Amino acid sequence: MVGAVRRVGPPVSVLTLVCLVLSVLAATAPAEAAKDPRLTRAVYVDPTTASARAAVKDKRYAPIGSRAQAFWLTEGYPASKVASVAAEYADRARRAKRTPLLAVYAITGRDCGQHSAGGLNPTQYKAWVDQVAKGLRGRYAMVVLEPDALALLGACSGQGDRTALLRYATRSLARAGVWVYIDAGHSRWITPQDMAKRLVSAGVRDARGLATNTSNFRPTSEERTYGAAVVAELAKLGVKGKRYVVDTSRNGAAKPVTPGVWCNPPAARLGHTPTIVDRNGLDAYLWVKRPGESDGQCEGGPNAGTWWPTGARRLLAR
Repeated sequence: MVGAVRRVGPPVSVLTLVCLVLSVLAATAPAEAAKDPRLTRAVYVDPTTASARAAVKDKRYAPIGSRAQAFWLTEGYPASKVASVAAEYADRARRAKRTPLLAVYAITGRDCGQHSAGGLNPTQYKAWVDQVAKGLRGRYAMVVLEPDALALLGACSGQGDRTALLRYATRSLARAGVWVYIDAGHSRWITPQDMAKRLVSAGVRDARGLATNTSNFRPTSEERTYGAAVVAELAKLGVKGKRYVVDTSRNGAAKPVTPGVWCNPPAARLGHTPTIVDRNGLDAYLWVKRPGESDGQCEGGPNAGTWWPTGARRLLAR
């Protein structure tokens, strides 16, 4: 019969046809992206920190020296060297199959001339942060960007266009594959509504999210509430899906440190162990501030950033 269709095999069942389609789709669709290693690997424990070296000589300091802490990049590492410094640190973390955590801390007008005054001028800062990004490119790093910078926005002169500088830094680092957490102060400093607006101006759209409690002492539960509230306020502003981290390096006191006290408070204690969480918007508890390093010349402490055994023993309640 003209036009008849000739069968060349047994009829194909519906189930067989469905399986065939699914197999074709599986073969042609892109493979599901593997989970980012920053959500599965612990943060790198750097054996070269002052606390790690102290723990080798005195085991009392092991609860500090054996924990992951941030590597701080400041203008003390010039633009000509900071890329190699960042890369060397991140590569050590990679070889250990751990995540490199850094704090970037060199913005113009940093700290309003207080305990760690300094920073680079705007032109220098952009060139410098580009070198940081170069050193971290493709190395699956996490960066807490410019502690206190947004909380101190407008608090003193000489800051330049700070939000523009933060936008530049965030974008430069994010393009290198870095997870950027822009510092958002803490729960007793700036309201979630105001901080969300500042974060948007600072380029949080390009960031992984925000960091809270850096170098401070507010309780973890309070900071989780604050971090979640800022994320919710960002969503109201059209910036959805952002995450946060909490610095728990010194917030473990049974009775919280008095708000506003920031320089070596004797009552401070070690907080929650650094941990990747990846739940309910919280990426991790981190030790961004290095416990046992002084905030400055107060309460008997040495210069800021100096290892201080007395302060370390206080944190250990010893």
